[in-house]
Amino acid sequence: MRERTNSLWNLFRDRKLSRRTFMKTCVALTAILGLPPTVLNKVVEAAATKELPTVIWLHGHECTGCDESFIRSTSPFASDVVLNMISLEYDDTLSAAAGAPFEEHLHNLLQTKKGQYVLAVEGGVPLDSNGTYCMVGGRPFVDVLKECADGAAFIIEYGSCAAWGGIQAAKPNPTNTVSVSDVVSGKPIIKVPGCPPIPEVMTGVIMHYALFGQIPPLDQEGRPKQFYGNRIHDTCYRRPFFDSGLFVEKFDDEGSKAGWCLYKVGCRGPVTYNSCGNLRWWNGLSYPIQSGHGCIGCSEKGFWDNDHFYQRLPQVSVANTITTADTVGAVAGVVAFGAVVAHGGATLVKHKIDTIKLEKKEAEAKAAQEAAKKPENEGGNR
Repeated sequence: MRERTNSLWNLFRDRKLSRRTFMKTCVALTAILGLPPTVLNKVVEAAATKELPTVIWLHGHECTGCDESFIRSTSPFASDVVLNMISLEYDDTLSAAAGAPFEEHLHNLLQTKKGQYVLAVEGGVPLDSNGTYCMVGGRPFVDVLKECADGAAFIIEYGSCAAWGGIQAAKPNPTNTVSVSDVVSGKPIIKVPGCPPIPEVMTGVIMHYALFGQIPPLDQEGRPKQFYGNRIHDTCYRRPFFDSGLFVEKFDDEGSKAGWCLYKVGCRGPVTYNSCGNLRWWNGLSYPIQSGHGCIGCSEKGFWDNDHFYQRLPQVSVANTITTADTVGAVAGVVAFGAVVAHGGATLVKHKIDTIKLEKKEAEAKAAQEAAKKPENEGGNR
């Protein structure tokens, strides 16, 4: 007898959910993955035939903010992902179980699912004092990580802590905290940076593997292109104000009240790659720039040490006006926050010069009119 596949469609049938509901879920997944409508049939086929992936989720040196973000996903809901779309076998924060039996369950998983499970890691890896600054189940986190990584099909680094080391790696980095990829090698690794990452980005990455059995296309930093392919600046709704040279000079001025561009008060949108402007946060409600605060570049490497958050980025010319992390990433990586795409270079300077010329011309015309009226008024008075 043919063994039954533990697919998404079979799971829907077990729960007495209709084919219509299943199709609506596939449409939503296609959209959140950034795929064109033409591949919907492939998504449906994959959801009906692919085995749901087993996921082991580890927590290292971090604040658990990535988990908090994940459980607030609405497209799809985190509850649907955990209960219906993946097999989350171990997460010491979300799981009801704890203690020695739970750690034994992890050990059994590493043996029975070797080479088949996805390892999701949240948090940096402290190395000083033999890793004792972060202990999990009575063991240094670095040891648990290496053991679990050995049998993983691939690894997801959730959050800037796992991807870059995080806040705890800020100078002078007293615990010598590093990223997951600094400790583990020889495995495909997907970086999903952010402090925390956008909920739908977190679910979208893991669902890509669940549906297609392979990791999504990555940029040169190891980030999924569909979510980190553009700068926040490229999709920002305040971009027209940047193009027009209209900037907030301080947070309580008229420009701030009018919603002008936050570039001059330190916004890192021109050098930060993420989907904040597209997906926004909490069911598309808002994101920092929409709330009136500039982007701090929390998905970029070393953002905690690179510069003062409210210091304006210097203008450094780059050849392209609209670019991707693949083409400008090397420049941004070397000069960190010392680069702003030269979109404003010619456009903004020309606009400012034209504005000054126009204002000067209008002032001269007004002065000439007033001078012409003055003799007439004096003659009338006589």
